[in-house]
Amino acid sequence: MDLIVAIDLIAGRLVRLSKGAYETVQAYSLDPVEVAKAVEGVGLKRLHLVDLDGAKAGRPINLAILERIARETTLSVDVGGGIRTSADLSSVFSAGAVMANLGSVAVKEPDLVEEWIAHYGPSALILAADSQDGVVKSGGWLEESELTIESFVDHYLAKGLVNITATDINCDGMLTGPSFNLYRRLMEGRPAMRLVASGGVSSLDDLTKLGAMGLSGAIIGKALYENRFTLADLGTLQEQLYG
Repeated sequence: MDLIVAIDLIAGRLVRLSKGAYETVQAYSLDPVEVAKAVEGVGLKRLHLVDLDGAKAGRPINLAILERIARETTLSVDVGGGIRTSADLSSVFSAGAVMANLGSVAVKEPDLVEEWIAHYGPSALILAADSQDGVVKSGGWLEESELTIESFVDHYLAKGLVNITATDINCDGMLTGPSFNLYRRLMEGRPAMRLVASGGVSSLDDLTKLGAMGLSGAIIGKALYENRFTLADLGTLQEQLYG
């Protein structure tokens, strides 16, 4: 299981939200690029970069920071937020992203996403399955769809998209623990899926439990920035438990 540090960006600053609500924004006096270098320094390999400005605007905004991280580290960076068009997708890959998270566009334009799967291959794309009370939300979590998370995931698994990042919005940024029940539900009967947990991680024990469930990865954000554990702790856990 990959331990994946999240860097959420608003106006170039590292921030965290609670339950995805922009009015709850908490900014940290940390340079996102220096955080990325520190992540690499403890031996972690992946970074989850969220362009919250882009999610709200409907187009990638913070590409300059992505470019710097890609240039100044060897991390595999996956990016989400504001990817709506083929030009948007091309721009994040050109800026250095290894994988792109598709959320709103996967809800609203499934035919376009299927074209991208055929063009880029499924390994370059991640389905961002963000839900609240079992219902998929999009548009920076401001818009509710008519899709259940299970039907959303199953549709794209059938199209060959096996990388899934599932966020329970009720848990995100709350430091109350991940949505273990959601992940158990999604893992049942979907052996091809590579599931990454996102939201709610509050302790190293949470990460150990997710690993024991067979998930492919876990995204860590607020718990790290609120000093529930350190980057060095994550590096040690990655090495000792997951190789």
